[in-house]
Amino acid sequence: MSASSAALEPPADAVRPVRHPDAPAPGELLGAHYGECFGCGGDQPHGLHLQARAGEGVAITAEFTVQPAHQGAPGLAHGGLLATALDETLGSLNWLLRTIAVTGRLETDFVRPVPVGTTLYLEAEVTAVTGRKIYSRATGRVGGPDGPVAVRAQALFIEVKVDHFVHHGRQEEIRAAMDDPDQIRRARAFEVNP
Repeated sequence: MSASSAALEPPADAVRPVRHPDAPAPGELLGAHYGECFGCGGDQPHGLHLQARAGEGVAITAEFTVQPAHQGAPGLAHGGLLATALDETLGSLNWLLRTIAVTGRLETDFVRPVPVGTTLYLEAEVTAVTGRKIYSRATGRVGGPDGPVAVRAQALFIEVKVDHFVHHGRQEEIRAAMDDPDQIRRARAFEVNP
């Protein structure tokens, strides 16, 4: 195992993840965490518009359809865009933990091309938690939820406080988000997390 792959393996003292009691119910649409997000936001004309739903345990399902603006090679999804879809799906898992976290490491395997017009069906789950580290994995399938695997990923997310975004983000976007009633509601939802 390479040093980079080892960083994605939970240590021996990691624990199984526990779904927060106030997490969205299985089947519930999670919605966008921010309207301008390229992955899930509805305000991005060329974004993924990825839709994620809570699953059982600490798992979610998501999907998006590859549009012409998402091309890399002619007629095929750009690999970086597919990595973005995996990252967005994996990041959405944190809604089930009621934790704010950012991507620390993402390792992606590209198994088969994904043509424009294809809907990519994603499944993701948290596999372990230790301290501020959250370990997870995801797969993306074409042709349906039981179709062949096109992409897969393992990730390490790091829990942060909301100050992380306030400190590093651009002030005009932060102000807009703070004035958005949906953002205020979502921020309050995370206040129950100690």
